[in-house]
Amino acid sequence: MSTRRELLRLGLGAGALLGAGGAAGLPTAAFAQSLEPRRIALHNLHTGESLKAVYWENGKYVPDAVAALNRVLRDFRTGDVHMIDPGLYDILDAVSGKVEKREATFQIISGYRSPKTNAMLKRTGGGGVATHSLHMDGKAMDVRLNGVELKNLHKAALSLKKGGVGYYPVSNFVHVDVGRVRTWNGA
Repeated sequence: MSTRRELLRLGLGAGALLGAGGAAGLPTAAFAQSLEPRRIALHNLHTGESLKAVYWENGKYVPDAVAALNRVLRDFRTGDVHMIDPGLYDILDAVSGKVEKREATFQIISGYRSPKTNAMLKRTGGGGVATHSLHMDGKAMDVRLNGVELKNLHKAALSLKKGGVGYYPVSNFVHVDVGRVRTWNGA
C-alpha cells in the first residue's frame, strides 16, 4: 500500500480533525482536548539519525512529519520503511509530559521490524520476540528517554493505561505499543 494511501486511511488527509487516535485504538477524547502542537524528538541508536518534529498541528497529524518519522523508525537491518501508527507518538508525547521532559529525546532501540528481521531475531535467541510482533505492523517501539530513569519511564507509560507496556531493565528499554492494554517484564 502506498504511503499516501496509508496516510489517508489513517485520517491524515485534509480535514482530519482527530487524526488516527481512534484508528490506533486510543480514545480520541484523551488527546482531542488540546489542539496545541505536539512535538517529538527521536534518535535512532542503530542508524545515528535524529529528528525533532511537530507531528500534530491544527487538529491533525502533519503528513510530512509522519513520513519523516517513518523513515527514522525504519528497519535498520533491511532498510524497509513502514507506516508507524501515529498513536505511538501520542503515547510518547503523553509519557514525556508525565515525566516532565517534553524537550528530551527518545532513544529508539526498535521501531518498525520487517517480517524477515523479526524471524531472524526469534531464530537467533530472541526469546522475548513474538512470532507476530506489533513492531511488524508499525504499532510498537522500544525506547529510552534521555534524562529519565528507566523505572520512571516504565511507571509513566503504565500510568497512561493505553496499549502494551513491557519493562526490560537488563536490556535497558521500555516497550510501548498501541495494542490492547497489557503489561509484562522481560530481561
